[in-house]
Amino acid sequence: EELLTQVQVVAARGDAVGYERGCKSGEGCVFGPAWTDDYDGPGGHDGCGTRDNVLARSMTDVVFRDGTHNCVVVEGTLADPYSGAQLGFTKADAGKIQIDHVYPLSAAWDMGANGWLPDKRVRFANDIDFNLLAVNGTDNQSKSDSTPAQWLPPNGAYHCFYAGKCLSVAAQYELPITQDDHRALASIARTC
Repeated sequence: EELLTQVQVVAARGDAVGYERGCKSGEGCVFGPAWTDDYDGPGGHDGCGTRDNVLARSMTDVVFRDGTHNCVVVEGTLADPYSGAQLGFTKADAGKIQIDHVYPLSAAWDMGANGWLPDKRVRFANDIDFNLLAVNGTDNQSKSDSTPAQWLPPNGAYHCFYAGKCLSVAAQYELPITQDDHRALASIARTC
């Protein structure tokens, strides 16, 4: 509940122009190349891509590809926070486990990240301490760019942690949340 007092609340999510996640020729690449290692922050410049860093820290029984200096994860087991299930990961079926931005990138863009310097946006998109979770692909897809007023993890036992995570990211990056999200998170906080 204390975190609720640390974030700014706004009436609604804006719709800032210019959000382009893609980094191919002609695309905006506003949060930098996906899962880059080229950023200042936890996990940055360590020789491993962000996705592999999140997988390695989130799973047990992790196996790395030989010759990658314990970087490229080829298998492991995830205690999936969103579903509550134990999931096996293999590189061959990599889409089964995806990396979720708890505070979605497009929402962050609309709520103020559009005014940040590019380095801060890249750090935000790759922040393994605050904003990234390894989760099952199905729930990550259903969440899309939804915020807590529209989507919560199916695993109710995880709601308190998820609410805290959302608020921690918002506080860390001075991103506001909407009144609807504040109501949803406050309702969860009362049960924690």
